[in-house]
Amino acid sequence: MNKKPLIDFIQNTIPASNQTLMAIAAHFEEKTFLKNDYFLKEGNVSDNYFFLADGVMRAFTFDTDGNEVTTYFYTKNRVVFEASSFFMHTISTENIQALTDCKGYILTFEKLNMLFHTIPEFREFGRAMLVREFVAFKQRTLAMINKSAEERYENLISTEKEIFKYAQLKYIASYLGITDTSLSRIRREFSKRD
Repeated sequence: MNKKPLIDFIQNTIPASNQTLMAIAAHFEEKTFLKNDYFLKEGNVSDNYFFLADGVMRAFTFDTDGNEVTTYFYTKNRVVFEASSFFMHTISTENIQALTDCKGYILTFEKLNMLFHTIPEFREFGRAMLVREFVAFKQRTLAMINKSAEERYENLISTEKEIFKYAQLKYIASYLGITDTSLSRIRREFSKRD
């Protein structure tokens, strides 16, 4: 696998010379996760930063009753990491698992910090990624409060249609904050619109 998808992703995020892009990409290693492999298991510290070039991953945790709750889906051209564990070196309470075979490029915490301190363009790239993910987190949090289940479903299917090909419906339902039964009802209603 060549690093073109990674280079293109960085280049589409920040302006940088080809030389700088190649210098950044040189520190990433190719990595494959097979379906059901874990990128991160709860109880461990997240020490890797992964650019997902192809595939789908899911983040999940457990509620106080022991029920699995999907907290996030990662599709291709996304950066995968558990921010609080990665940056604070704390034990993760979240799992990140491959829903499909996944390919991408991985970077350790140490290499990420080295790039931050030596390449200004990478510092800008990192800032852009943090802002993008923070905004997505904030929008999701607010949607759970001020959007109906139908609106959340409609948004997910219009922005992340690929998830519906690979994720079990119970994962999608928990991500939307609804029951499997409610998701089935909403899907029936949406299919009648077509």
